[in-house]
Amino acid sequence: MKKVLLATALLGASFSVQAAAPGGPGCGWGNLLFEGKSGTGMHLLATVFNGSTGNATFGMSSGTNGCDTSGALTYSGESLLSMNGVLEEVAQDAATGNGEALTALSVSMGIQTEDRAQFNALMHQNFAAIFPRQDVSAGEVMQNITALMQKDQTLAKYV
Repeated sequence: MKKVLLATALLGASFSVQAAAPGGPGCGWGNLLFEGKSGTGMHLLATVFNGSTGNATFGMSSGTNGCDTSGALTYSGESLLSMNGVLEEVAQDAATGNGEALTALSVSMGIQTEDRAQFNALMHQNFAAIFPRQDVSAGEVMQNITALMQKDQTLAKYV
C-alpha cells in the first residue's frame, strides 16, 4: 500500500509541477483579466482561463498576449525525491534494480516504457555512484542520476 501511495504521489506531483511563469510572468488573457490580483484563487482562475481558451499557448507560439519564450524556464520547488520517504524507497529499489519507486521516478522523469529497463539497470549498476553515502541529499541524488543518464546512449535524450 505504501508503494502505491508513493507512486501516486510522484505521478501527481509530476503532473502538478510547472515551470515558473511559462511564456513570461504576464502571459495570457487570464493574467490580463486578473492583473493586480494576488492569492492562490486568482492565480488558479487566471491559469484555468488561459488553459481553457488556449490563448497562452497561442501567445507563446506567436509572441503575442504578453508572452515571451526567450527566457529560460525555472522551477523553485523541491525535488520529488525530497518528499518524505521517497528517497529511501528509490534507494532500496535501485539496490535491487526494480520496484515501484523506480517506476514512479522514471515516469516522473518522462522516461518512456521501452527505456525503463535500461533506466533500472543504470540505477542498479551505479548504485554506489548515485548514493555515495548514507546522508546523501535528494538534490545530489538527482545530479548523480542526471550525470549518469547524460553518458548513456539510450537515456541521454531524457535529460
